[in-house]
Amino acid sequence: MNTKLQRRTRSWPASAEQRLKERGIKLPTPPEPFGTYVEAVQTGNLLFLSGMLPTEGRGAKFIGRIGSELDVQAGRAAARLAALNGLAVAKQHLGTLDKVKRIVRLGVAVATSGDVREQPKVADAASELLQDVFGKDKNPCRLVYGVASLPLGAPVELEIIFEVAG
Repeated sequence: MNTKLQRRTRSWPASAEQRLKERGIKLPTPPEPFGTYVEAVQTGNLLFLSGMLPTEGRGAKFIGRIGSELDVQAGRAAARLAALNGLAVAKQHLGTLDKVKRIVRLGVAVATSGDVREQPKVADAASELLQDVFGKDKNPCRLVYGVASLPLGAPVELEIIFEVAG
């Protein structure tokens, strides 16, 4: 069997960068800090991202709380955009997302009003995107919680910790 054909027929797991291309996922320009902090800090083999918001340019694309100004679907779109921003920051810091060995933790703060209990549905949009890019075997542990307010009036803020190759 031809070696090129063997490579194509084997079921090697696709790299994160390949998955982005295959799924047509375009990463945005990495967000810049809105205050006195950096977007990413690496210590040893852990990469910590600052709170990722659903921003485009210098502002929030989504503003409001789930259950008041926004519904769950808008919250999911905001969580997905915040995750895309997180991937853009990680790629900027690492040079390639292929250096990510695992997603250690995903923390999701969801701004809600009233008796909203659908924070996990909102958070799932970020989890699903990360799983699409890195594969199910790299799924993180996750903490989801509701809050009264988030920076810039955003409905969602993500905390992401990656384990990375040295």
